Amino acid sequence: MKIIQEFARYAVGALFIFSGIIKVNDPVGTQIKLTEYFEVFASDIALFFEWFVPAALFLSVFLSVLEVVLGVALIIGYRMRTTAWILLAMIVFFTFLTFYSAYFNKVTDCGCFGDAIKLTPWESFYKDIILLLLTGVIFWQKDHYIPTFKGYLGEIKIIGVTVSMIAIASYAINHLPFIDFRSYKVGSHLPTLMQNSEPLKYSYFMEKDGEIFEFETYPNEGGYTYVDAKLMNPEAIAKITDLNVWEGDNDYTEELFKGNKLIIVVHQAEKASNKKMDRLRNLTYQNPNFEPLILTSSGYETFEAFRHKYQLGVPYYFADVTVLKAMVRSNPGVLLLSDGNVAAKWHYNDTPLTDEIVEILNRQ
Repeated sequence: MKIIQEFARYAVGALFIFSGIIKVNDPVGTQIKLTEYFEVFASDIALFFEWFVPAALFLSVFLSVLEVVLGVALIIGYRMRTTAWILLAMIVFFTFLTFYSAYFNKVTDCGCFGDAIKLTPWESFYKDIILLLLTGVIFWQKDHYIPTFKGYLGEIKIIGVTVSMIAIASYAINHLPFIDFRSYKVGSHLPTLMQNSEPLKYSYFMEKDGEIFEFETYPNEGGYTYVDAKLMNPEAIAKITDLNVWEGDNDYTEELFKGNKLIIVVHQAEKASNKKMDRLRNLTYQNPNFEPLILTSSGYETFEAFRHKYQLGVPYYFADVTVLKAMVRSNPGVLLLSDGNVAAKWHYNDTPLTDEIVEILNRQ
């Protein structure tokens, strides 16, 4: 029993630390995921879940930091009664979320490990079931764990971890994540990521005379009724499948990858910060080294009012808001493309000078 008890403690503790740090690195990403959950629950369960949407960023930081703190507390055996109760409550809550997502197919990515590791809804649920079982062992044995540190040393460790994680989260919110796990990270060649790595292969299930047959190619002969198809090489699917840029009826996506493009990304004009608009405006002035433009998801009238207010006199195009939030975790933010390669990106608090951009382009 001692081996199981210790395994449960270290396994759950390590997983919580890993999961929490991944999310502390990108609190805005977790905010987006929590908002998605709240909107689904408001629609399916009760309207009061909408009240949590404005607090999604705070809850993102709180829950992410709490995960890390609980993981550390488990490993050092800190106040195990309190730790075990909080841990059990969190696991039960997460298990409910992942079951709801999987069973009703509502939120197809739980965000358990941010953008670092993608799990299907059912994989997330099974993971939480295993964690629930291990947590049950911890809860059952909570009075038998011996703390690693005596006296105030445990408190000092927990306070230190809490302050450190809050500082990291705060930096990521006001700048950008330390590590970018998304397809739009610096160094990515977007046109390549928009293509399948190899031709997609399907297995086709057909019915004939009450019997199910499986084919590697769609049968041409008659008498078969289509039942289902299964993708055999899902790993070959393009990493980016939803990047479309348009203006009216014109598709601008391919043009985006030609030459040097300095893109000011405005997720939603009505929610955009105005803190660094003077510096952003400076980037819109004509420059022989790059072409400035804006991408937004806002409607035409809303964005027209926005750009006139801040005198952003450059062409602008439209894209899906989810794509724009994946591009850069800042509203507004800046993305530099060189022939489709992501050369650099900035939070609005770190808006670069023109000379910085030219220097980066000269190194490409």
